[in-house]
This record gives sequence, structure tokens and C-alpha cells, in this order.
Amino acid sequence: MAEPPLLDRRALNRALLARQHLLERTDTSAVEVVGHLVGMQAQNAWSPYVGLWSRVEGFTHADLGDALLDRRLARIAVMRGTIHLVDAADALLLPGLVAPLYARDLEVNTLHAAPLRTVDLAAVTALARELVEAEPRVSTALGTLLAERWPHVPPQTLAHAARGTLPLVQVPPRGVWGRSGATTWTTTAAWFGPDAAAAAPDLSDPGVLAAEQERLVLRYLAAFGPASVLDVQAWSGLSGLAAVVARLGDRVVRFTADPSPGKVRPREVLDLPDAPRPPADVPAPVRFLPDLDNVLLSHADRTRVVADEHRRALQSPNGVVPGTVLVDGVVAATWRVERVRVEETGARRRRERATLVVEPFGGLTAHDRRDVVAEAERFVAFFADDAVGHDVVVR
Repeated sequence: MAEPPLLDRRALNRALLARQHLLERTDTSAVEVVGHLVGMQAQNAWSPYVGLWSRVEGFTHADLGDALLDRRLARIAVMRGTIHLVDAADALLLPGLVAPLYARDLEVNTLHAAPLRTVDLAAVTALARELVEAEPRVSTALGTLLAERWPHVPPQTLAHAARGTLPLVQVPPRGVWGRSGATTWTTTAAWFGPDAAAAAPDLSDPGVLAAEQERLVLRYLAAFGPASVLDVQAWSGLSGLAAVVARLGDRVVRFTADPSPGKVRPREVLDLPDAPRPPADVPAPVRFLPDLDNVLLSHADRTRVVADEHRRALQSPNGVVPGTVLVDGVVAATWRVERVRVEETGARRRRERATLVVEPFGGLTAHDRRDVVAEAERFVAFFADDAVGHDVVVR
């Protein structure tokens, strides 16, 4: 049998960038892009705005803010136990597919597992559903109300149980650019309506569940492939997906990829037969990414887009992760915006001037520096749209 074709890291990089709309911005809508990407990391409300600006031609803040307000998009905890921006269909589907991840957390969580063993978890879930569907609730209020029924359990533990057993949407205005609000929850059924909830796949049917698991892997490959089983598991937070992949048969093709760092043997990676795999020498433009972009988080071996030493440099003791800059397709710098208060002449209103600071990991060529500055000047005007002036500094 012939060996599968070999893909080096640069080929994997260009394939990933093409599917992520990072080789060339797309003219499709932000909602369609979010659906194609199977959601975008959104622990920080501003993060998907940056990710979409770098992917969608002509993207504006209102494109996302309006989609949150009219319920075409929503923020909800799904893959890896983290908040994602997803479209309405995925908000109704993905919580059920990743439910084992949350069930496991409730069993082993160091803060909450022990007290939760003293309550009827199904009863907690039922009351929590009733409370958040009556009106959206902030976490502290929900926990306090639940503690009236179970006073021996800490309120924050009861709220955690609700988040782990119910598909809870974070309702606007939180997540809308330029607006703020406490994290407030309701269920997907209450937010999208009973008709939409009823139309979602019935994952209690084993056949439907199996089909949706397979479709999820195929969608992952369309957005992040070529990739291995371990990559899919790293992205989703789920384990045991080898059995799902084995059922895909000729719906996927197989390649050999460069070994992971520290490994000797090449890896098998899977892909969709007709997915884009551009030549490895296709130019990749400078792109600014948010602090937590799924392009950096969705593979077990992330070296196709960020070197291990740079990935370690992005980690910090307080959990704050900087935004990153792709140069020639890989993470080559971090960015931050610094603001200085200024006073406008005549208006006597105190406003801010914003400076985008780019910190390369190493030296940039003169050509790359020019490209970084040009993209940075466009980006800071978008990101700091409320500032009275903008500057760019590349260290």
C-alpha cells in the first residue's frame, strides 16, 4: 500500500489559514463565518470582534452587535468548557454534543464536586431552569435563589451546577461593542423560542447522536484541518473520538504530517477530500488576532501556527493572554493598546488617544515591518474607535 502524501508544517499552516479566512478576507457575512468556524472563542467580549475584523471584508462592530441583539448569534459555554460565540443553530446543538465534558467536571471539580454530591442534581437543574426562564438571571442571583432550597450548599456551587447541566446563553447587552452588563443567563429554549428548540436534533436518539458527532468532526476539519484525532479532541475537550473518526470511512482522506515536537514518527492527519490545501509557498498577509483565537487553541500540536517557545511566552501567571500578530502565517509578535487621556480643545471633554504597541518576538525584515505597520494602522482605528487619535509603535 502506498504511503499517504506528506504534508509539512508550512503546508498545514497554509491549509489552516485558508479555511480560517486568514489568507484572504471573505465577503460572506459575519454570521456565516461564525457558523463555518463552529464558533469563536469569546471569553472576553471583544475577542470575536477582532477575529472577525481580520477575516471578514468590511466588518463593522454593528455586524456582530446587531446579530447578538436579534439572536442570530449568541455567547454560550461549549467546546473546552469555555464561552464561544456561535450561531443560533449551534447554540441549540453544541451543548448537547459536549455535555459529557460538563458532566465530568461536576464529578471531579475540586471546588464544587463534594457539595454537589449532597443534592439531587436533577432537582437543582429543574429549579434553575424555571428561574432563568422566568427571567434572565446573573450568576450570583441565581445561586442565591437556589440556596433558599439547598441552604447547606454554597450559592456559587449551585450556580455552577446550573451552568454545567443547562444550555445557558449570556444575554445582551453583554457582548455588544460599546455596551456593558453583568453576565446574565437564560436557556437556549427561552432565548430562541420553543419552535427553534424543538427543531434541533434529538441527541437522545443514539443514531442521531452518532450522526451529529460525525458531522461535528467533519465541520472541524473544514475549519481547522488537516488534523489528527488528538487535534479534534484538543479543540472539543472531548475524549474517545477515535471511534467517531473510524466511522467516517471515505468521507475523509489521510495524509502523513511532520512529527510533533519531541516525536520521531510522522503523524496521520485527516482531511475532507475537497478542502482547500494551497501550495506551501502561497504568501500569507499580516493578521491581528485576539487574545484567545481558536486558530491558536484548536490543535494538540499547534506548531503549524505558533512555535512552542512562543506559545510558552504567551502564557502568564495571571491568565492574561496578549493579542497576537501573524507574520508569514505564524505568530511573530504580540500587541496591546495603550490609552492616554487628552483634552480636546474647545470642547473641554476628556478623551483618550490610543497607541497600538506591537512587540515582535524577533527581528522583522524591513518588508514585514512595513506590512505590520500598515495593517496596524487600520486595526487600531477599528479597535479603538472611540479614541480621538491613533498611533502605532512597533518595537
